[in-house]
Amino acid sequence: MVNWDGKDKDLLVLIKYTADEDKLEKVLENPQVIKTPVVRNGKQSTLGYQPDVWKGWN
Repeated sequence: MVNWDGKDKDLLVLIKYTADEDKLEKVLENPQVIKTPVVRNGKQSTLGYQPDVWKGWN
C-alpha cells in the first residue's frame, strides 16, 4: 500500500522504522505515501497502475 519509490524519502524511512502498531496511523496522517490509483471492481482491487489486470475484469 505504501509507495516506497515516493519522493519524500525522510518520511518513508520514518514509516519504515515506526513500530508496526503505529504504521497505519502514520500512513493515514500522510496520504501522499499511499500508492495510487486504488481501483476497485466489486470484491477485486489493485494498487498502482495495472492496466493488464483491469483488462481481465468483466
